[in-house]
Amino acid sequence: MISLIIALVMGGIIGWLASKVMNTDAQQGLFLNIVVGCIGSMLGRFILGPFVGVTGLRDGIDIKSIAVAFVGAIVLLGAINFFRRGKIR
Repeated sequence: MISLIIALVMGGIIGWLASKVMNTDAQQGLFLNIVVGCIGSMLGRFILGPFVGVTGLRDGIDIKSIAVAFVGAIVLLGAINFFRRGKIR
C-alpha cells in the first residue's frame, strides 16, 4: 500500500515537472499530472531503461529511475502535443 502511494506521489511530481517543461501545465490538473507521470515512467523504462541500467518494476527510487521517468513523461507529452496540435511545443 505504501509503495502505491509513493508511486502516485512521484508520478504527480514528475508529471507536474514535465508539464512545466512542455508548457502544458495550464491544461492539466492533479489527476492528469499523476497519469502522465506514471505512464511516462513506464514509457521511459521501456525506451531508456536498458541503456541506463534501469530494468524491472522494483528498482526503487534513485536518481536514474527518476531521470528515466522524467524523460519518459516529456516524450509522452511531446507525442500528445504532436498528435493534438501538429507540433511538439
